[in-house]
Amino acid sequence: MRPDDWYCTQDLNGFLSHAGGFLRSRPDLHTVALTVTETLRVNGPRAYGDEPPVFGVLERDGQVRAAYFRTPPHMLNVTPLTPDEADALAAHLLALGQTVPGVVAARETAEAFVAAWQRHTGAHGTVAQRQRLYRLGNLTVPRPIPPGRARLAGRPDRELLARWYGEFTKAAGHTAARDPGAWADARIAYGGITLWEAEDGTPRAMAGVTPLIAGQVRVAPVYTPAPLRGRGYGGAATAAVTRAALSSGVREVLLFTDLSNATSNGLYQRIGYRPVADFTAYDLHRAR
Repeated sequence: MRPDDWYCTQDLNGFLSHAGGFLRSRPDLHTVALTVTETLRVNGPRAYGDEPPVFGVLERDGQVRAAYFRTPPHMLNVTPLTPDEADALAAHLLALGQTVPGVVAARETAEAFVAAWQRHTGAHGTVAQRQRLYRLGNLTVPRPIPPGRARLAGRPDRELLARWYGEFTKAAGHTAARDPGAWADARIAYGGITLWEAEDGTPRAMAGVTPLIAGQVRVAPVYTPAPLRGRGYGGAATAAVTRAALSSGVREVLLFTDLSNATSNGLYQRIGYRPVADFTAYDLHRAR
């Protein structure tokens, strides 16, 4: 495996024309790459920040074997790799002078890339988050259902959605991937947020869904303000947005969880989500 088996581009259309079929071949494992590139296609290259995104493809014998993308300043996201492929990727990125503040990938791939990066640079990695990808099996609505109802968020909810998105990313320990107002506008535009509201119409929780691409959507984010947790609002919103996705004919409904949150992992399994694969996010630090 050689570093020049990888190539890098900032041309989204060229990347998708070359690697789009590969990404669609496993829409579950490639869900983040599919949804991020779709957001960039619809909203432009500055959807995730001021710096242009970077894409890469591993090709051997005329076949695409793997891909990566990065939307600075966020982590590198990589499809599954062998250890040799991970080592070649590390060498490829170094040869380009690319900054890699972190990586997120399927667990074995993330571990292999961090080990390769350390060999090449002396830098070390620390686990930022362990995640689990789930796919919906048979939907089971959690009981008892809290009083209230689900409804699609609209323009009057923009300020609330932007605020809750900021609170969600802060509570999760993440940097917001997008400007909260722009995020709210985009979600409202395609009906991407469902609110669970109390009987008096007060919103209690939200559950989002990514745009449909390659037959899959991903439930994200799910958020209930801290004072309202433990009352079933988040589960009710998740079940409602999942049911709506199924009714629209979506083939696969996916979601990620933080493995450190036993409550949410238990809830989603009760709703009917089943594990697909574990992912790990690593922060990468400079060599001492």
